[in-house]
Amino acid sequence: MTGSRTVKNGDASPTPVTVVTTEALTNLRPTSITESINTLPVFSGSRGAFSNPGASGGVSGGNGNAAQLNLRNLGAQRTLVLLDGKRVPPTSFTNIVDADVIPQLLVKRVDTVTGGVSAVYGSDAVSGVVNFITDTKFEGLKLQAQAGISKYGDGASQEAAIAFGKKFADGRGHFEASYEFRNDAGIDRRSSRDWLNRPVVTGAGTAASPYTLTTNGTISTSPFGGRIQSCGTSCALNGQYFASNGVLSPYVNGTASNSAGVQSGGAGGYYDNSLKAATRQHQLYARFDYDLSDDVHAFFVGSGNFKHNVSYGSSYQLATSTRLSTSNAFLSPAYAAQMAGTSFTYSEILAQAGRPRYDVDTRQLMFTAGLEGKIGGKYDWALSYVRGDSRLTTVISNDLNNQKLAAALDAVNVNGVATCYAATQASTAAAYANCSPLNIFGPSAASAASLSYIMDTTRYVASTGQHDVNASISGSPFATWAGDVTTAISGEWRMQSFAATSTSTPTMFADCTNLRYNCTTGSTTYNNITLPANPHVSQSVWEVAGEANVPLVRDARFFRDLSVNLAARYTKYNTVGAYWTWKIGGDWKVSHELRFRGTISRDIRAPTLNDLFASTSVVPVGNQDLYPGNTTGTLVNSVNVSNPNLTAEIGKTWTAGVVYRPDFVRGFSLAVDYYNIKISNAITTVQGFQPSIQTGCYTGGLSLYCSLIQRDANNAVTAWYVKPINLSQIKTYGVDFEANYSGHLGNHALNLRGLAAWQPHIRYIQPGVYDVDQGGVAFGTNGLTASPSWRITGTASFNVTQAFRLDAIYRWRNAMKLWGDTNPAVVWAAGQNHVAPYGQLGLNASWSFEAMSAGKGEFFVNVQNVFNAIPPVANAPGTSTGPGGFGGWAMTDDPVGRYFTAGIRLKF
Repeated sequence: MTGSRTVKNGDASPTPVTVVTTEALTNLRPTSITESINTLPVFSGSRGAFSNPGASGGVSGGNGNAAQLNLRNLGAQRTLVLLDGKRVPPTSFTNIVDADVIPQLLVKRVDTVTGGVSAVYGSDAVSGVVNFITDTKFEGLKLQAQAGISKYGDGASQEAAIAFGKKFADGRGHFEASYEFRNDAGIDRRSSRDWLNRPVVTGAGTAASPYTLTTNGTISTSPFGGRIQSCGTSCALNGQYFASNGVLSPYVNGTASNSAGVQSGGAGGYYDNSLKAATRQHQLYARFDYDLSDDVHAFFVGSGNFKHNVSYGSSYQLATSTRLSTSNAFLSPAYAAQMAGTSFTYSEILAQAGRPRYDVDTRQLMFTAGLEGKIGGKYDWALSYVRGDSRLTTVISNDLNNQKLAAALDAVNVNGVATCYAATQASTAAAYANCSPLNIFGPSAASAASLSYIMDTTRYVASTGQHDVNASISGSPFATWAGDVTTAISGEWRMQSFAATSTSTPTMFADCTNLRYNCTTGSTTYNNITLPANPHVSQSVWEVAGEANVPLVRDARFFRDLSVNLAARYTKYNTVGAYWTWKIGGDWKVSHELRFRGTISRDIRAPTLNDLFASTSVVPVGNQDLYPGNTTGTLVNSVNVSNPNLTAEIGKTWTAGVVYRPDFVRGFSLAVDYYNIKISNAITTVQGFQPSIQTGCYTGGLSLYCSLIQRDANNAVTAWYVKPINLSQIKTYGVDFEANYSGHLGNHALNLRGLAAWQPHIRYIQPGVYDVDQGGVAFGTNGLTASPSWRITGTASFNVTQAFRLDAIYRWRNAMKLWGDTNPAVVWAAGQNHVAPYGQLGLNASWSFEAMSAGKGEFFVNVQNVFNAIPPVANAPGTSTGPGGFGGWAMTDDPVGRYFTAGIRLKF
């Protein structure tokens, strides 16, 4: 179903496919199987524990630390994930599959089809398919344990796994099961790596203020001790800060950048988010199958993944507009006497209050039951039902309560005791009886009681379900002069549903009664971090498909074999209508040495439940406003809305390739495949704060873009809107290379493999703005991550002796740009729009031995990033207001450094 299932690489497949065995993956990189396959060059932009972890990766409450597989950086939602040829239910209503649900110990290989195949596998397979093939015949017992740690003494990990398989009932039945435990402590601070020196991109991208990569970034307006912004026109305290508790000092400037409020060094504050999310995971799998008769086979599969991720976000920043009373109980009367009026503005990063902690529990359950058999020994039939149930629970600790903060900041002196003003007013005294006033005048001035008072723990629970019924029949109804014509007919019905509850939603606003400052009725949300509740929504689809493989010529001169593959599918959604998809493929074997292959297809991806029905969510962001005169970036709500008027996007893909197995080099093969993908009507999440969208509004005057930017009477941004729209075209092309050699050096087995991907452009084309070209670029909009235009992976395995084997893997990417905006008016400082190339080497040494009388064992030592290659620091425009937060390196690189793992594997 995913090309060839009987060969060790993809050379014999009529469609481009990369095949890799689990043994090869674990020998080279003994981590999770999803981390391992992401080393293949066909993957780019995949996300995981390093992807700036957060509760949602930005919005809506998904797990930003999920193992997401992304082919060619066209989006994980356009990569279809299968387990033994059956669709894996999504983990969230964004249609993203957390591939950690796959039972690693019983997977024997992974087939990756790199091309549009919606007509064969169903919608969403626009960029390709990843099919995990399990060993359904496994017998015996497997045991595995390993532990690892980085050279810096952090990021410790432990894994243990067991698998068992046995036949019964005289071989008519078979049972297998596995359990896997994985624990990774993660790395909870970016400051743990000296090289990660808070790089941000400053400037406005103009000739007067070009984009510049600035390191050691600090927010000059918001030091950790707090800074007075304005206490009157002639106030001598303006700009001073509390370097120590209660005592003002002249502000210590760093090196000025070309963004207001951002410096390199100095007394400014900064963030220190997680470098890598912590993970603790239990994975269970069981399969039972039984021959009901000679022609009918029944099976049942159950699996569960229980994963806990922990990561930390940015400390809270009091905006420069935060207003305090000059009679604040904690402010020295001597300072108050120098201030004009009754209030002053103040800002600070509340590092003492801690960082928001995201505890994300993912529970994925998947059950499959089916029957399969033969009719007359000529036709194969199958009937299956897959039930998926996922629950995502996000607990956010240290979620700032804006209402309590406003009350705690307004501290008045009552008989010599600091008291919250709202607690002194009759109508709100009861509500604020336990209010603990907050002293923010100094790096450690706040009491534990006041910090505890202003922080909440909020909870978000999302449930995603899927039912999938599939029936098929295949066989050879007739033959031509060139061989049997094989056909397949299938039908499928799916329904996906979603619902969510939240204790802190975007529509929960603070009650501003008797809160004199820092609270606006109807706009100040109750909590700083909000996630939307969602009523139960669903989407159903039914599909019918047909496929035929027709041989045309066999055993003729220059035509040892010529065949065509035809497929068509009709898909009807209850939400977005009906669509046809199709595929035409050709396979021409010139000789046993040389073959050509090619495909052309039409594919679709329907809007997700998230795109169509997600409730409004709000995330505070600090992006710069490019409107003339408003260049400073302050925290503003990013309002994420859905769009029920979306339709499906359409993909057109064609591929052409050649496979060569020369007789003069036995054991060698070479495959080269070209692809060209165009997605029209592409669903694009348009973000009002992105520089290109702002430009499209301010200079292009496009009302669609201007509607995503909300301003007050003074032209200050009050909200950025984020909305999915059928707006874009996506175009990309490239070439995949695969070379394999299996032979001997002397009497010692030697296996070499080289994989490379050349993808020079990934163009996102939107009306009224310049294209975004993500090819050869490190950062992008809408969560796009690094897409090196050259990605190369080389592996080698050498049996030094019968018992001792060495394996090596080397990965390399070429130099990239930081940003892919093609607007010629965007100006970068000389040499700044550049990320140096990066490569790293991994080595594995393993010793096999006899384990007792009937088993085999293997002990291994693995070193990843042997030379401790340090990634070039990098970041994207729009990050200047958040040093130590987002980014810092290209996601294809390794921020952990040299990592040691040792373990043992046993098989009986």
